[in-house]
Amino acid sequence: MRYSVLAKGAKRAPPVMCVAACELFGGNRLAAFPTACALEMVHAASLIHDDLPYMDDDPSRRGQPSNHTPAMPSSLSAFATLSPKHQSDLVPETRILRVIAEIARAVGSTGMAAGQFLDLEGGPNSVDFVQEKKFGEMGECSAVCGGILAGAGDDEIQRLRRYGRAVGVLYQVVDEVLEEKMKTKEGDDEKKKKGKSYVGLYGVEKALEVAEDLRAKAKGELDGFQKYGESVVPLYSFVDYAVDRGFSVGASS
Repeated sequence: MRYSVLAKGAKRAPPVMCVAACELFGGNRLAAFPTACALEMVHAASLIHDDLPYMDDDPSRRGQPSNHTPAMPSSLSAFATLSPKHQSDLVPETRILRVIAEIARAVGSTGMAAGQFLDLEGGPNSVDFVQEKKFGEMGECSAVCGGILAGAGDDEIQRLRRYGRAVGVLYQVVDEVLEEKMKTKEGDDEKKKKGKSYVGLYGVEKALEVAEDLRAKAKGELDGFQKYGESVVPLYSFVDYAVDRGFSVGASS
């Protein structure tokens, strides 16, 4: 668990987004930390699943051997499946039921699990669904949990939901573009991932158009939080970070 959750090079995007969303509505970041830690565990478990031989079959993650490389795949699958279930011990008591329900929804049969299944079994037209479920759900859940912990209103929660989903997919699309450009630069086009992606289906140029649409959508949702002033800046920065991979709280556009 330490090897995966505390791995060097991890961006910690889900927990940071949760804390930023909590603080947007005046919540205490210390109250968000247990949930933020649980979200990072869920995220790590999802990456373990993605790297397994029957999925992307990636031998490395963040420059280090993937979890299944030094470990037996059978025990690894058990860890990846069980990790999300421990989060009920980590979230704060305040609004605990809503937070647990949100995380359970995100990882369950209508969320990330559905995305994993269709990534393997669905047709090429399922790419939108796969991307939203596998990657959008994590961003959505992270932002929404932060809002719930701070007592955000229903309309604000829905806006966070749309924002987080857009950022989650945006991050993945940009990852795919960067990976494709790196493979082209190095002349390595032999390995084809089994999963579905915008780059794999439409190519880099179309994927970049999708990324720009997602960036505009995410920032459009945040425009509804202007009344909170500078507290919304970190969430704006998340959008630019997804594209530019440089985090700054000094500007909101």
